[in-house]
Amino acid sequence: MTVGRWGTGLAATGVLVATGVWAMGPGTDGAHGRADVDAHLWSEVRPVIEARLVADSRGGGYGEAVPGLRARWFCRAQAQDLEEHGGQVRAGVSTLCLEYGVRAGALLECGGAQGPQVLRLRRDKGAAGGYRVVSAQRPPDGAGYGQWVDAHFAHQADADTGDSMPSGALRAAARDHFGLPADAPVRGC
Repeated sequence: MTVGRWGTGLAATGVLVATGVWAMGPGTDGAHGRADVDAHLWSEVRPVIEARLVADSRGGGYGEAVPGLRARWFCRAQAQDLEEHGGQVRAGVSTLCLEYGVRAGALLECGGAQGPQVLRLRRDKGAAGGYRVVSAQRPPDGAGYGQWVDAHFAHQADADTGDSMPSGALRAAARDHFGLPADAPVRGC
């Protein structure tokens, strides 16, 4: 291949890469999941969704049964799809909730859950955050899981259903909550 063809090929590759980066747009860094999600709407409903996830997780962890650990749940959601119609919001999300406690200067990971959910919210000026969760659906365990995901996330064959969400942000929030340094070790309960 001649030098001219290599140069043309490299230039074409550069254009394709730049176009792909532009098309991905903001938000593909995991901050809110998919690039085609309305970032403003997500910034409004995300805190309400994550508060609901924490509330739903309470009472379900090992660490909560051990008072000395001061265990607490920390949850994160990533939007996979988000639609608003007439003050009603449908949010298809990937979720990750982890229960952390503390002992002897170490962060203890006591339990956790992850997976997809579909939440419906409605605008409510009296509610914290201006929205209220009116329903939350999760897939069944075992048989039927795949069909549920296909039915609720069918238009997104590549939907991240929570299996690969990083836990770093939750660990950082837990360390901060318990007043631990950023390099505090993480151990199992």
